[in-house]
Parts: sequence; C-alpha cells; structure tokens
Amino acid sequence: MVIPAYDEARRLPPTLERIREYLDGADQTYEVIVVDDGSRDDTVAVAEAAAREWPQLEVLRLSPNQGKGAAVRAGMLRARGELRAFSDADLSTPIEELPRLRSHLGGACHIAIASRDVAGSDIQVHQPGWREFMGRSYNRILRLLVLPGIRDTQCGFKLFTAEAADACFGPLETFRFGFDAEVLVRAHRRGWEIAEVPVRWRHVEESRVGGIGDAMRMLYDLVWLRFRRLSPDSEHGGGAEHPD
Repeated sequence: MVIPAYDEARRLPPTLERIREYLDGADQTYEVIVVDDGSRDDTVAVAEAAAREWPQLEVLRLSPNQGKGAAVRAGMLRARGELRAFSDADLSTPIEELPRLRSHLGGACHIAIASRDVAGSDIQVHQPGWREFMGRSYNRILRLLVLPGIRDTQCGFKLFTAEAADACFGPLETFRFGFDAEVLVRAHRRGWEIAEVPVRWRHVEESRVGGIGDAMRMLYDLVWLRFRRLSPDSEHGGGAEHPD
C-alpha cells in the first residue's frame, strides 16, 4: 500500500493505525510505503516514528515538493508486491474496500479502481457542489478525448498488478493531479481491462486539490494526453513531466 503525503502530520497517525490494524488482521504478507512529497510540517517525523515500531512500513522522502503523481510513482516503483495499491492519506475510501478491488483482477484485467460514479457506490458525505461539478465535467471530457467508458478516474484508491504498476508508472510524465488519467490511458492503450468498482466514500475536508488553477492544469494535461503518443516503445524511462 502506497500513501502519498504532503503536510499530513495531523491525519497520518490515525490513518496508519487503521491500515495496520486491517492489514495485520488480513493475515497476509504486505508492505506500506509512505512517500513524503516535500512536506513543510512534521509528516516525515510522524511517519518515521510509526516505522520504528512497524517493520512493514517504509518512508520515502521527495524534496522539494514534486506533486502527488511523483509521490505515487516513487512508491509504486519501490513496492515489490505482486499487487500494489495506493490510497489517499485521508482514507476517504476505507481500507476495508480493498478486497472489492482485488476480486476483479485476473485475466486481461490488470487494474481495479475505486469509483464514486457507478451503480452501487455509496457516497456517505458529498463534496461541495462546485467540486462535484468540476469532477464530473473533467471526466466527461476525459471520456470524450482519451478514455472512453471510465466514469471516475480521480478517486484516490487504485490497485495494480506488478506488471501494470511498472508499465504505467515507470514512464509517467504527469506529476501532479492529472497523473491518474495518464496512468489509465497507458493501460488502456496496452489493451488491458480496467475494472471500475463501486465503493464507500466520504468527502474529507482539507483537500490538497486547489481551485481554478489546478482545474486548468488538469485540462491542459488532458489535451496533452490526447495528442501525445504513449506507445509501448516509448515506455522505458520517463520521469520528466511534459513542458508547461
């Protein structure tokens, strides 16, 4: 489990405690990687204190701040499991939803993503109206331009096979909030199935996504994806975000 963290000193301790309780109870081998994305608070100190008493927890540090996509990429490529998940630090999708995603993997399906916008999803606390409108509009444009059929790319709870994690995150070029779209587009263009799984979800305040600035950047990233050739032949390196 990869957890990107930026200024999460307050929310991280209960999140790690809940994840540890769940994973220890599952009686399976696991690893947890917290990736600090250049935090200005005590996120690293909090995470390292937890790691001293938790052998399965590792802390990675990025400096300076590089973006959520960069943090998730670092963790997913560091992980060694055959299945690799990432989750937002606020656990807006509960860790208990992980088996739902896992049950969909197999055959041509290499990725399972939590979704708030398919039948069966349970939105317990909604986002502010303007945020929901922006999210739905973004996903409509995404489906039109590059990723037909996927209704919610931005829910921060996704599970990958090791093969898919390496193939989609290794060459990642979108390092901020639009990274989910690039990862899924890379998977789609390889012919892999992406399972969109209904989950429980609740909005948590203190979102790291900003307003119109982040929205415009994500739209720019979508247009870039539409015209960028993400072929398997070019997917052996990456690491530099596309030019602004």
